[in-house]
Amino acid sequence: MRHWRRSLMAVLISGSALLAHADSACFDRSKEPYTFIVDSHLHFQPFSGRSVDFQTMVGFLAEAGIRYANVYGIGQTRIDDWECLKYGRGCANSTIRPTMKNDFINANHISQTPNTQVGLTLSMTFIDLQNPETIVDRMALLDGEFPGLFRWMGEANVVKQSLFGWGHRPASLENIDNWSPFMALLRERNMPLALHSDLGNDDEPLKYLNLMEYILESYPDNVIVWMHLGMSREQTDMDPVEHQQLLRQLMDAHPNLWLDISWNVLYDYYFRDEQRRSQYVALLNDYASRTLTGTDLVANERTRYEHYERALYQNSYINQYLSDEAFRYIALGQSYFELLGLNEVAPEICE
Repeated sequence: MRHWRRSLMAVLISGSALLAHADSACFDRSKEPYTFIVDSHLHFQPFSGRSVDFQTMVGFLAEAGIRYANVYGIGQTRIDDWECLKYGRGCANSTIRPTMKNDFINANHISQTPNTQVGLTLSMTFIDLQNPETIVDRMALLDGEFPGLFRWMGEANVVKQSLFGWGHRPASLENIDNWSPFMALLRERNMPLALHSDLGNDDEPLKYLNLMEYILESYPDNVIVWMHLGMSREQTDMDPVEHQQLLRQLMDAHPNLWLDISWNVLYDYYFRDEQRRSQYVALLNDYASRTLTGTDLVANERTRYEHYERALYQNSYINQYLSDEAFRYIALGQSYFELLGLNEVAPEICE
């Protein structure tokens, strides 16, 4: 059998949407890789410093068999000294702030650079959820410069404990109330909102759960993608039984809630361990049609293909344990295609 990913005839349409048709044959899991073909969570821009060359990054995706990807900037950008962030040394500027710069850079690349290799979905990542008053005007600015190009919003930080040392604080309930104008605009445009919202930490596992619950209750008609199942490096010992039960309750209560299983923190602490993994396999088998996956790679000028490939395999690891239906929705991208209304259908799994 020809490799399904390599045997596609692709045609670039509408500037950034890729229409592709697979062979009529089914997907043979015994012969094909378990790596996903949609990277719905990929940062083309770093926290600071220089980014990887755009065409080079697209080439990495194509080489790895990725057919669609979300193009993120970074939710909040910090000082110019990458080494300072990387090695945790003292920094001259201790504040981290949302910015529109990355969104303009990504949009310029996509609008000016021919690409027939990978279908790219551009995301607005400038949003400051703690100060939402300017979001609608800034959305209009991007739309004016790049009409019809942005189809996603996020990754945006509700609460991200790893940034507390650089001035970030959790969104308040009052902040969330003030999201109403831009949330209405997202509904009109059918744009998903991807949120990084830490569930808690190892000392207080559910410390910030109330924030996500309040968001879901306040905006039930918005598609919300909860990044990393709410996990973080501050929470590496969550009881998987309690965690998956909580996620089930929220998914059942809120039909527009989606799950994101990107980031190697899940592989390192939850998916690699057999006993822990079994809980999440059962969860994903039941909610596969509302689950997205990706690498959460934050690319910079030092990023090489082997870095992307390593992130791809770590974040695809759990795919090999999924049911056939869940594999089709998650690894082969059917959930992503349906969410964005793409003219693409994942192949059935061979019996």
